[in-house]
Amino acid sequence: MNSLRVRASTCERCSLSLTRHRVVLGSGPINSPLVIVGEAPGRTEDEGGEPFIGRSGQLLFSLLAAHTGITREQCYVTNVVKCRPPNNRPPRLSEIEACRPWWREQRDLLSPRVILTLGNTATRAILERRVAITNVHGQVFECAGSLVVPTFHPAAVLRGRVELRDHMITDLLRVSAVLVSGS
Repeated sequence: MNSLRVRASTCERCSLSLTRHRVVLGSGPINSPLVIVGEAPGRTEDEGGEPFIGRSGQLLFSLLAAHTGITREQCYVTNVVKCRPPNNRPPRLSEIEACRPWWREQRDLLSPRVILTLGNTATRAILERRVAITNVHGQVFECAGSLVVPTFHPAAVLRGRVELRDHMITDLLRVSAVLVSGS
């Protein structure tokens, strides 16, 4: 993983390399059975160098710990795009494709049992198909030897869609059950 981190730190595969402060590859134990994948770093993550250290991460990990007992320290956390898009806009398809080799290398090194995807962008990128999070959240998919469970992005809850919080909790409980049962 250290070799991957060094190589990714100088990535210039897309124009995001021109505006980022740093590449935010991921953080957490590389032997974790759970990998959490978001869409892209925000301003706080771009400055701090770690994914999900802002408000969305605080909400996600408080829900995860409160309802499943799983802490941030037990998860590997990353994004499908490793650099912050300007003004926190959603990553473009070309940027997702430019980062796809980094994700695949991470996935192969981590070999997670379960991947929790957050929101449409991450879910579509990981499953490599167009889906709507409202239709697939909480379902279990197989992808490259891992089980993938999509849920809503915590930023959606923070933007006032509080009804999604209950869906997230149900989906996180599903992740916990899948980790225990393996299906």
